Amino acid sequence: MIKRTLKPIIEGKISTGKAILVIGPRQVGKTTLIKELLSGKDYLFLDGDDPTTRQLLTNPNTEQLKDLIKDKPIVFLDEAQRVENIGVTLKIIVDQIKSTQLFVSGSSSFEISNLTSEPLTGRKWEYTLYPISWREFENYTGVLKATRQLPLRLVYGMYPEIISNTGSEFELLKQLTESYLYKDVLAYGAIRKPDIVKKLLQALAHQVGSEVSLRELSNLLSVDAKTVSSYIQILEQAFVIFRLGAFNRNLRNEIKTNQKIYFYDNGILNMLRGNLNPLETRNDIGSLWENFLISERVKKNDYQQSLAQIYFWRTRQQQEIDFVEEVGGNIFAYEFKWKPTARVKIPSSFIKAYNADFKVVSSGNFREFIG
Repeated sequence: MIKRTLKPIIEGKISTGKAILVIGPRQVGKTTLIKELLSGKDYLFLDGDDPTTRQLLTNPNTEQLKDLIKDKPIVFLDEAQRVENIGVTLKIIVDQIKSTQLFVSGSSSFEISNLTSEPLTGRKWEYTLYPISWREFENYTGVLKATRQLPLRLVYGMYPEIISNTGSEFELLKQLTESYLYKDVLAYGAIRKPDIVKKLLQALAHQVGSEVSLRELSNLLSVDAKTVSSYIQILEQAFVIFRLGAFNRNLRNEIKTNQKIYFYDNGILNMLRGNLNPLETRNDIGSLWENFLISERVKKNDYQQSLAQIYFWRTRQQQEIDFVEEVGGNIFAYEFKWKPTARVKIPSSFIKAYNADFKVVSSGNFREFIG
């Protein structure tokens, strides 16, 4: 079994009088992680996908909840976003049934965070579980085997089931894309034009590493820019994509308002591109490498509870840096190249203006950046 970084972190928060929320995409192992944490313990399991469970948990009073929970010391509610007004119900459990430790999982931040943020203010520990991180993968396979599999991971991604089922990657990714990306996002996001979402995802998949223009996307999809922006926000809250804003401080010619969009998983990205060919045959290695490194850095920063802010940088004269990180008042700049021998021209104006530390991350030295 792949050991998850969050496990010891969450273990330290049990019995502190607060609910423990684990959110993240479907199929990344949230239920498995929580059940592993609860192994050997007496607990009540409630499945938010079950209609009867949803009915019992929708607007109950304190006595009804006490009757449901009885003397169980632990309650685990899975897929909590499926329950209407779940935030208020969870608040009652935390406040009125103090002897019960509450575990909650959810697959969409726009449902869970929005529904629980106000009711559970000061009453929860919240964590995001991502697809397998590179450090978790190395700990599972060993450094040598993990490094040898790097080209495969750039193509097939880091979902637990994908890693554990060699030879079935296409079928599993197809199922994951169709059931999660389309079915779940459309169900939870109040999206009125599902066909547009599919086309938008495909368009974004082909623009990874490039700046995204809402105007161009709206023209491509024949919808207004406001709709495009709204759908991008839903996809972000559903843990499909994330944004990188432009870094700007001192230089007059810096790009200020543009953004780039990346995917949390390379396997999903490649399915949307319609290309699972081996890495050595690809002409898009640069964008796959960039997406992989940045998504892995996001996992690393979150798990380490880093305060780092992340950006890209470009000037109107086309000087650019792939990735900029600002943490503790210090600025670090990174350029991504798959080949260790690739030549890189350092943008001197950026280094001088910000006294930044600059590094090139290649397939020969990437472990320090994401491990």
